[in-house]
Amino acid sequence: MTVNAVAFTQFEHDGWSQAAEDYHRFFSPVTGRVADPLLDAAQVTDGSTVLDVATGTGQVAARAAARGAAVVGVDIAEPMVALAARFNPGLDFRSADARDLPFEDGAFTAVAANFLLPHLGNHQVAMREMTRVLRTGGWLALSTWDLPERVAVLGLVVAAVAEAGAAAPEGLPAGPPFFAYSTDDALTGLLRGAGLRDVDVRCLSFTHQVPTAQALWDGVLEGTVRTSALVKSQPPRVQRRIRANFDRLAADHLAGDGLQLPVSVKIAHGRRQPGGN
Repeated sequence: MTVNAVAFTQFEHDGWSQAAEDYHRFFSPVTGRVADPLLDAAQVTDGSTVLDVATGTGQVAARAAARGAAVVGVDIAEPMVALAARFNPGLDFRSADARDLPFEDGAFTAVAANFLLPHLGNHQVAMREMTRVLRTGGWLALSTWDLPERVAVLGLVVAAVAEAGAAAPEGLPAGPPFFAYSTDDALTGLLRGAGLRDVDVRCLSFTHQVPTAQALWDGVLEGTVRTSALVKSQPPRVQRRIRANFDRLAADHLAGDGLQLPVSVKIAHGRRQPGGN
């Protein structure tokens, strides 16, 4: 697979510009639970200066500000930036690409990126940029999804697509594997490759409830970019097969008043050393 990072980044930008509201409605209750553990990993306290990369609707930035930090949140999708500003008046949100951050070297004591990694066309370039704007001795913390079988909130649709044998259609820009950094070794290598030291990876697990299988299906198809495009671009007969697979898999998670979905997240951090990139 050949990745055209420019085309993929544009695809992500356009997709999230359309899906911002739907993402917020369905995924913010999930991703928001990672905000404080991520900030703990970045050693954010009162007086920290923090860059929140891929801020989305501003959850990490808001929690950093609540700790007494001075924070800037950036996102590639302008509608996400608008939502973040609307939900968090008084905080500083800007449009920016993780591959080209508009800040001076060493501008921040901490950098945090909540679920940025699955949406990058070139991870090494973004890592160099996030490390560049990090002050010597400061911490960079990243979160990403665990392996799909441990993340039912996304993994049920992923498994249904795989069982249906659905392939990415021509015209859909290829990106790096969505779960490329879902293992400890891969995450550790990514951070160390950016010149970070004292690297550590931890796992955060919890359960998320949704009322119905239909709510989960709609949430994933309307609140994602890559997964949504993959499913919606299939011929009708393949879409029906995917949905049948999904319904069968979702039934295994029925409990009480809805679906109980296991969620597992990797949180990694590393510290910039003198002479780092």
